[in-house]
This record gives sequence, C-alpha cells and structure tokens, in this order.
Amino acid sequence: MSIRSSIPLSELPPDLVWKAGSLAWTDVPGHPTGFSVLDDQLPGSGWPRGALVELLSERPCAGEVMLLLPLMRSVPAHRWCAWIAPPHAVHAPALEAAGLPLSRLLLITPPDAAAALWATRLALQSQACHVVLAWLPHIDTAGLRRLQLAAEEAGTTLFLLRPTQTGCQPSPAVLRLHLQPVGTALQIHILKRRGPMHAAPLRIEWPQGWLHCAERTLSAGTPVASAVSAIPAENALQTLMKTSAQQAPQTQARSAGRSPDHRVTSTRF
Repeated sequence: MSIRSSIPLSELPPDLVWKAGSLAWTDVPGHPTGFSVLDDQLPGSGWPRGALVELLSERPCAGEVMLLLPLMRSVPAHRWCAWIAPPHAVHAPALEAAGLPLSRLLLITPPDAAAALWATRLALQSQACHVVLAWLPHIDTAGLRRLQLAAEEAGTTLFLLRPTQTGCQPSPAVLRLHLQPVGTALQIHILKRRGPMHAAPLRIEWPQGWLHCAERTLSAGTPVASAVSAIPAENALQTLMKTSAQQAPQTQARSAGRSPDHRVTSTRF
C-alpha cells in the first residue's frame, strides 16, 4: 500500500486554496486606486471590477470624491461616469480643475430613494458606464443584493456612498471602507474585504492642490456651473442605452423599465 507524500500548502496553486491569513486571489486585476498604500491592501491590487463597494462616512464630502479621482479620470471616451443623487450641488469648474473629463460625466438627480435605486440599476444594466457613484443612504439588504448582482452582470464597479451607521447592516458588498478626514489627509478603516481583517487604519495624504478643488466639487449652496446643460428627464435612459447600443447592439433591448417617477432628471456636462 502506497502512501502519498503530503504537499506543503505554500506549494499549492493560489487559486486552489485560499488561506484565511492572506488576501483572496483573483486572476482579474482591479482598477488601480492611485494610492499604493490602499492598493497593497486590496485583492487584485485595486478597486474590484464588477462589484459593489461601500464607502461609509459620518457626513457627505468626507473625501470620497478625492479618493475616486484617479479612477474617474480614466473613464474611456466611449463610456460614462455616472453620479446618482449627490447630496449637494456639483461645481463643474472644480471637477474640471481636478482633471475629470466632464464630457463623460452623467449627473442623475432622482427626486426620492425609489427613483435613485431605479436609476442606479439602470446605469448598471445599460453596460455603458465605466464607474457608477450613488449616494443611497436608505436601502435595504434586498436592494443591496440586487445592485451587487447588477454590478457583477455588467462588469461595472458600483460605489455606494452611505452614512457610518449603515455599517451595522448586512451587506453583499465585497469591500466596505470607512472614511474619516483628518486635516489634509484621509484615514481609511477597512471594514470588509476578501481577506483577513485589517485592524490598523490606512492614511492617505492628499497631493498639494487637491483639497482646494475637492472642497468645491460638492458643497451645499454652490450653484451648478452655467455651462452645464440639462437634458429631459426621460433622456437619462436614452443617453445610456444609446451608448450601450453603439458598443453592443444586442444590449439595446435591455431596459430597466420605466422610471418610478418621471421627474428623474439628468445632466450632461
């Protein structure tokens, strides 16, 4: 009777056995965050592709826009960066000064939570977005699950910007971060990732000049720049589906249905 020799765990292929003390292995690299201190702590060395990511903070405008600037700057010419239900007015000149391609930014302003959820699913199902940001403070676990599935199917990364207290709510998000501004830096607590717990917070020092631009991108009472042109409410659907159809004609028939409220408006810069 022969006895098989044991194989050390370290010699097994990384995709065959996941060790709880290491980051989950993935054969698809993530989107680089632009900050090596954060990339080093994420599976795939970046933002997960086709997944739901939650960014939690005590208040809006806690650094989430600056954290996502490198990703939003990389939006391809044929894709969209969708912002859904931002809590304050958007200042286009500040975004442009920060390096965002305004021609690829689609701002959608739903009147209520149900319309915001619908618009978020639509943006994902269109498969026309490179990245989607949605400020959804009130959404149940079933809604989160639907968004995670839609992000997976579309291969689009969805960022939900939510209050700190929602951190106790079960979530299918593959990554949850808590953001806390500290002077000219951002402190990040990794609440959930595909890998071991990370107790010590990460610290990102903002490059010189970023704070001035970022403070103006989302601010209460700041008017939207006069150069911004609004398009009719129903054209939010048409804009996304037109782009989707140009990339892949077979997706033209895919629709999330009618908006629960025809007052949903969108803006193209």
